[in-house]
Amino acid sequence: MTFISKTATASVLLALLAFPFSAQQSFPVVSTVDEPSIAGRAVALDSNGKLLPWPMPENTGYSYSSYFLSQWTILWDQYQRQRLPYFYCCFDFDRKTYELIPDQHYVNSTAYLRAMMQGFVERLYAYTGDPRTLEFLQNFVDYELEHGTTPANYAWSGVPYPSANPGAREYSGWSEHGEDFIEPHVVGEDGYAYLRLYEMTGNTKYLQAAIRCAAALVKNFKTGDKDNSPWPFRCHARDGSLANGKGMGPYSANVVEPIMLFDELIRLRQGDVDSYQRIRDGAWNWLMKYPMVNNLWVGYFEDVGPNMENMNQVIPLEFARYVLLHPEKDARWREHARQLMEWVKSTPKWPKYIVHGATVTTEQGDGKSFCCNLPNQCCDSHTSRLAAVEAFYYAKTGDAAYKEAAYRSYNWATYFQGLPGGAHAPFSTQWWFTDQFSDGPRRMMDAFWAVPEWAPRDESHLLGSLSAVTKISYGTGSVTYSTFDDASTDVLRLDFVPQTVMADGQPLRELHELSASGYSFDSSSRVLRIRHAHARNIDVRGKSGGVVPALVTFDDPHLAAGTVLNGGYPSSQVDWGNSVWKIAPPGGQFATFHVVLAGASARSAKLKFSSPRIFVGIDVCNDGTEDAAIAIRSPEQQEQTVTLHAGELRRIRTGWIKPSLTVEFEFHNPGGLRFDNLAYAQP
Repeated sequence: MTFISKTATASVLLALLAFPFSAQQSFPVVSTVDEPSIAGRAVALDSNGKLLPWPMPENTGYSYSSYFLSQWTILWDQYQRQRLPYFYCCFDFDRKTYELIPDQHYVNSTAYLRAMMQGFVERLYAYTGDPRTLEFLQNFVDYELEHGTTPANYAWSGVPYPSANPGAREYSGWSEHGEDFIEPHVVGEDGYAYLRLYEMTGNTKYLQAAIRCAAALVKNFKTGDKDNSPWPFRCHARDGSLANGKGMGPYSANVVEPIMLFDELIRLRQGDVDSYQRIRDGAWNWLMKYPMVNNLWVGYFEDVGPNMENMNQVIPLEFARYVLLHPEKDARWREHARQLMEWVKSTPKWPKYIVHGATVTTEQGDGKSFCCNLPNQCCDSHTSRLAAVEAFYYAKTGDAAYKEAAYRSYNWATYFQGLPGGAHAPFSTQWWFTDQFSDGPRRMMDAFWAVPEWAPRDESHLLGSLSAVTKISYGTGSVTYSTFDDASTDVLRLDFVPQTVMADGQPLRELHELSASGYSFDSSSRVLRIRHAHARNIDVRGKSGGVVPALVTFDDPHLAAGTVLNGGYPSSQVDWGNSVWKIAPPGGQFATFHVVLAGASARSAKLKFSSPRIFVGIDVCNDGTEDAAIAIRSPEQQEQTVTLHAGELRRIRTGWIKPSLTVEFEFHNPGGLRFDNLAYAQP
C-alpha cells in the first residue's frame, strides 16, 4: 500500500529493482487484461465472459464472506501467537508451510492500521457475534495508547504517532522521515476509530482519546490555501513545525477524517462542541474550495514524502463514501460522489485495468510511476474501496450500472483472500496488514450493507447500521442485538421469516416504507430493515431457520502443516481417531488451513463427539482431476451422499436435527478431497 520514497531503505530499493515499478514507462490510463488467472487462481466466468467470484462462483455470499472471514482467521491466529501486526507493517510467508515471516526492514504503519482495523471489526462483530473480535481490537488499540502517543506538553499532545521503525515496540515515527512527528489526518482517522470503539464498548478511555485528538486538531488548525491544507501532511509533534525534517510537508487533502471525528463528537455533544463545529466548517470550506475543484488528492500514506504530483485514490473515495452514508452533510452528495468515482476511474495518474468486465484500480501515482504491481498481482483493498462506493451509490440512487460495476470489481477482489501464492504487495513477495487484513475486509463488508441480497442466503446476519452494535447474539430463528444509539436504521438478512420484531420490549409494525419506526421484510430476498427511533434493544424472532453451529476451522489452535491428528482437536469435544486426518496448508479452494486424509487412498474415516452433537455439515472441495463421492452416515441419521466434480467446492449441509456420537464417511476417489469448516451444534 505504498509508493516508494526517495529515502527508502536499501533492502526495499533492491526489491524495487526486481519489479516493473522501477522500470515503468508511460502507461495507458485504462487497459484490458483478461488473463486466465487472478492472484494465481483460475478465473471463473459467466456465460457472457464476465468475472464470477472465487472460490464458489455460483454463490456470492459464500465467496464474499469467505474473503473477510479468511483474513480474520489469519489475524486471530497471529494474535494468539506472534502478534505480528503490532510491530510490522508487512510479511512474507513460506510457500509450503504458509508460516508468516515478518519484514524486518520496512516502516510499521501503526496508526491508520488501527483505524482500518476498527472499521473492520465494527462490522465483523455485528456480522458474527464473535466476542473474540472485540478482544482482539481492544488489545490492539490499547497497545497503541500505551506505547504510541505523544507527550502531554507537546503542541500535538496525547495523539497517536503515525508509524514506527520496523519491529519497534515503542512508536515515534519512521526514522526515514525523521523522529517524533505526527500526521494530522491520521490523528483524525484514529480519533474517529477511538470514538467508535467507545460506542461499541462503553469504555470512556477511548472517548477521552478521541477528545484529545479533536482538541489537538482544533489547536493547530489554519485556514489553508491552495498550497497549504488546514493541517500539514506531516509535522514535528513537539511544536508543529515543518523545519529540519525531510519528510515534513504542508499539504494533505485528507481532511474528511478530521471532519468525521468532529461530526461524531458534535452529534454526541462530547467535548468542546462549539470549537469542533467552527473547525469542522473551516475544513469543509477548504475541501470544497480546493481539492473538490482542482483534484489535488495527495498526502495520505505513511511512507510517502511530501509530493504534490503523487495522487492517490483513498482520499477521494473515502470522501465519496462519507457523503453517500451522510447525504444530509452535503446538499450535492449525488454529484460529488459520482464526480469522485469517475475521477478515480479516469485519472491518468495511475493505471486502471478491465479484467473480464471488472474494473481494477491501482493505488497511487504521478502519471509516470505508480503503485503497485502488474495486473492481477495486488490492490484488492483499493478495488474493494471503489466497489464499495459504487455499491453505496447504487443503494442511494438505484442506478443499476453502478451495482453491476461494484459486483464485478468485488468479484475480482475475492481472488485475493487468504495468502494466494500468485499475488503480493509491491516490490517483493510481502503482504501488508493494512491492505489485505483490515482495509480490504472492511470495504468488502460494505458490499452486504449496500446490497444485502449478496449476503449468504442460508444464514442470519446483521449487515449494516450507522450505529455501533454493542452486543448481539444469533439463535435458531432469532437475532437479538443492541445499538449504541436509540435511533438507527439497521439492515439484516435472515434465514427465517420474522414473526415479531421488538424494540425495547415493544412490537414494531411492519411497513411498506420505513418512513417511521417499524420494519420492512422482503420475503423473496429475506432482507429485513428495521427503523427504531427511541429504543436500543432489538429482538427478532420467527419461524425456525437453521441452527447456528460452532465451527472447527483448523486454524485455532494453529497446528503446523502436515500435523497428523490423533484424538481430540480443537479440544476433546471432537475425536478424529488416530492418524486418519492431517492438517493441510491453504490449497485448492481453501484460503486457510484445513484437513485432508492422511492416506490419500483411504476409503473411509470417522469422527466422534465427546457427547451427542448435531453434525450440521462441512465444506469440501475436490482438488482432484476426477469426480469424487462422499457418503455421510450415522446410526441415528439418514445417510447423505454427495458427488463433487473435479475442481468443485461444496458446503455440505446434512439437514440432520438429531444428535449423534459418531459420524462416518465413505469415499470414492478421495485423493483430491480437502475439508474445512466442520459445523456442529448442541442438541
